[in-house]
Amino acid sequence: MKLITLHLPETYISALDQLVDERFYPNRSEAIRVAIRDLISVEVWRRKGID
Repeated sequence: MKLITLHLPETYISALDQLVDERFYPNRSEAIRVAIRDLISVEVWRRKGID
C-alpha cells in the first residue's frame, strides 16, 4: 500500500472517529479505504450503465 495525505473537514473526521469508536471499523484508515472502494465500485458500475 502507498501512503497518501489528505485534508478533511473536522466534521468528516468526527464522523470517522465515531464509526471507529462504535467499532464499525478498526481505524480511520480502514474506514476511508472502504469508502473509497465503494465509491470506485459505484462509479465504475454507473459508467458501464449498471444501476
